[in-house]
Amino acid sequence: METPTMKPDTVLILDYGSQYTHLITRRIRSLNVFSLVINGTSSLKSITSYNPKVVILSGGPHSVHALDAPSFPEGFIEWAETNGVYVLGICYGLQLIVQKLGGVVVEGESKEYGKMEIEVKGKSEIFGLDCGGEKQMVWMSHGDEAVKLPDGFEVVAQSAQGAVAALENREKRIYGLQYHPEVTHSPKGMETLLHFLFDVCGLAADWKMEDLMEEEIKVINKTVASDEHVICALSGGVDSTVAATLVHKAIGDRLHCIFVDNGLLRYKEQERVMDTFERDLHLPVTCVDASERFLSELKGVVDPETKRKIIGKEFINIFDQFAQELEKKHGKKPAFLVQGTLYPDVIESCPPPGTDRTHSHTIKSHHNVGGLPKDMKLKLIEPLKLLFKDEVRELGRILNVPVGFLKRHPFPGPGLAVRVLGDVTQGNALEVLRQVDEIFIQSIRDAGLYDSIWQAFAVFLPVRSVGVQGDKRTHSHVVALRAVTSQDGMTADWYNFEHKFLDDVSRKICNSVQGVNRVVLDITSKPPSTIEWE
Repeated sequence: METPTMKPDTVLILDYGSQYTHLITRRIRSLNVFSLVINGTSSLKSITSYNPKVVILSGGPHSVHALDAPSFPEGFIEWAETNGVYVLGICYGLQLIVQKLGGVVVEGESKEYGKMEIEVKGKSEIFGLDCGGEKQMVWMSHGDEAVKLPDGFEVVAQSAQGAVAALENREKRIYGLQYHPEVTHSPKGMETLLHFLFDVCGLAADWKMEDLMEEEIKVINKTVASDEHVICALSGGVDSTVAATLVHKAIGDRLHCIFVDNGLLRYKEQERVMDTFERDLHLPVTCVDASERFLSELKGVVDPETKRKIIGKEFINIFDQFAQELEKKHGKKPAFLVQGTLYPDVIESCPPPGTDRTHSHTIKSHHNVGGLPKDMKLKLIEPLKLLFKDEVRELGRILNVPVGFLKRHPFPGPGLAVRVLGDVTQGNALEVLRQVDEIFIQSIRDAGLYDSIWQAFAVFLPVRSVGVQGDKRTHSHVVALRAVTSQDGMTADWYNFEHKFLDDVSRKICNSVQGVNRVVLDITSKPPSTIEWE
């Protein structure tokens, strides 16, 4: 599905593999300016097609001296200068600018990682003309450093160790920061980005979610012919529901939704979700119970990545069968599948270096991305793939999706398969997990904490623990509880429950769920962990 035509005030980010690239995007969008990430080695034609007013070159793990070091295309700097496009290099992006324009970058004698103090030198456009002498803490992450600048450039900030921390060429509209302004560890970073985008580049803060909605509707109508039908995979989560509602707004009754019970759903999930679809959302939904089919394929499988691949393949097989049934009914087989893929899903499913993308590592194969088979017959429509979770909720409100539904915590497509560590078909793991999870989530609701937590869930651990229950020795299951706060799911902190809440919920679980005698709490942030256990 093609990308929507962007407004003139688009900030385009060329991605060179930094773990913080997504944060730049999110920070800029929070200022009501649309930003979009594309491959750092994209062609000049691809870059110019977005008609950006600002291009940011991201950081990355590479050295500009490496033989396969990624770079912007030939003619990029000339195009930017001719068309009045502002360019900002961050970390690796700064070094790339210096090297490509005739300066010198060397391996630094003293590496700079973590918090560092920098000082603004003289008058600087990127920091503000009256900021000379100002000192601030920033987050550095680099081994190479610029030691000789290209003609026309000047150093406008230095680190405490004397390294170039910022540079600029006002005439060419090219700027560089050796540190990461987008992370919270650079306290004045957002202030610098705001000043750069609005005061230096002259952008207007006029991007609204309604703009993206209207653009996506145009793209959907252009992609799907007037006589074609579309299938939507509804999971019961916010993402797929908002995607379905948007596509339904675009093509009406030619959208056919399917909800698959894969045997990996939460407690009474099928009944609750189907009731919401019919009563509140008025979406045409067919429910397919394929639990035996999925569980049969997953029998004996322990590796979480293999689970995702199996589940993704089975979903697609069911969608293909559903498409054949619709063909008999309507005389034409649907050619498209709608999925609620989000921007973080795409980022975390990216392949490693050496492929056609420059992100550094695959964190997990999202079921909508890396979990799909290569021979899939249906073409994808992913109207939310440029959005973060909180932006999807905002779009859902515009589309009149009930607020209570929009506030639901995220639930992974592979369901409880990634919350049972080990073989999901072994013993009564799924049933135990459903009961534990229900008690945990209901306790959170009863305590009035649900809306303060981004996601909460229980995990079934592949270990047994000795306990004492009813004056008898038990050898039963161990479950873990996880609750996190987050904005977009890319980073997260664990939720700090009061001791009384944890005491109460632990007692409820051990007294109510047969086969559980120990409850543990996950207090790990993301990073270093992911949110799901897997």
